[in-house]
Amino acid sequence: MQKQTGIFHLPKGFHASGVHCGLKKSKVDLAYLYSEVPAQAAGVYTTNQIKAAPLTLSKTTLTDNSLQAIIVNSANANACTGEQGFKNAVQMQALTAAALNLNQDQVAVASTGVIGKQLAMDKIQNGIQQLFSQKEQPELFPKTILTTDTSEKKVTITEKIAGKIVTLSACAKGSGMIHPNMATMLGFLACDIAIKGQLLEELLQELTEQTFNQITIDGDTSTNDMVLVLANGTAHNKMITEKNKDYYLFKEILTSAMTTLAKMIAKDGEGASKLIEVIVKNAPDPLNARMMAKAIVGSSLVKTAIFGQDPNWGRILCSMGYSSCPFDPKKVTIRLVDTVVFKDGEPQFFDSKKLSQKLTQDSVQISVELANGTATATAWGCDLTYDYVKINALYQT
Repeated sequence: MQKQTGIFHLPKGFHASGVHCGLKKSKVDLAYLYSEVPAQAAGVYTTNQIKAAPLTLSKTTLTDNSLQAIIVNSANANACTGEQGFKNAVQMQALTAAALNLNQDQVAVASTGVIGKQLAMDKIQNGIQQLFSQKEQPELFPKTILTTDTSEKKVTITEKIAGKIVTLSACAKGSGMIHPNMATMLGFLACDIAIKGQLLEELLQELTEQTFNQITIDGDTSTNDMVLVLANGTAHNKMITEKNKDYYLFKEILTSAMTTLAKMIAKDGEGASKLIEVIVKNAPDPLNARMMAKAIVGSSLVKTAIFGQDPNWGRILCSMGYSSCPFDPKKVTIRLVDTVVFKDGEPQFFDSKKLSQKLTQDSVQISVELANGTATATAWGCDLTYDYVKINALYQT
């Protein structure tokens, strides 16, 4: 497997570009991703009961595991915009379908940005015309979807499957309002592999639980966000229709891409200065392991302790206690970076100044061993800083 982090190199048969249509002051804010042939497709969506118009439309559109294009805008979420907002999402879909000579049900729509404002459809219409009349610039697609992100999240992986070179290219956005169960992020994955749509959907659902649903930044769940994966078959490998060797090789590729994007999102949390990775080992089952890992990395007290380089392991143990995962505190081991701070029900001696110094690095790992099973899970988040409050207090102003 060859993985290139920070690269968005489109697989065979895919096209993409972006433009500035005026939703943002100056940066690109409207983009498309297009497959020359109908692609097998799958999606996962926010669990928030309030769902934005484009998400509702796309979920309804993607009922037969087939898509050929995605149109996406930033700066405006088109969420909580009523009947007119839904009509605007449908219009975006129709304009894109007409420009690409596609059936409307082959186009997904995505939006991200400020909630509660109607889209400026004159700008969207002009932008779509501009998108498909100018030279293609695929590198603009990952840029377009950004909101408060400070960096692009993108990765390209190539691998030989069944004698054919398969390419998967993926990008995502997400910086704040990120919490487990698909929130405040958009993710787009394009691959030229040939795989049955139902298998693709099963894979996306399974791997989302292990990757994107293991991110937490601030405990808020958004209205808009989803992940879409398209596989157009232009690598011409033998169609994967069962869980064979080729299936599991592709699963490794997809897992690697989604994990990479998840960690990039966690590291780029609004105002963040550190990535926090929490590993829970020897839990009774995978679900309990995931829930405990997310409880720890989601704790505001843990986040602020890491920000302040304070090796306060009591906050970690406290968050474990309310995670609902069963464990015996007398059998627990907690490591902060590489230092054992708690073991067998008792605090361990460590040099606080040395450990505090280690907490200044830009990536901090917390490891918890429960001695209560064999399951392992990882979750990612970031520290909670002064800048987070500033960014969100001034989001619209």
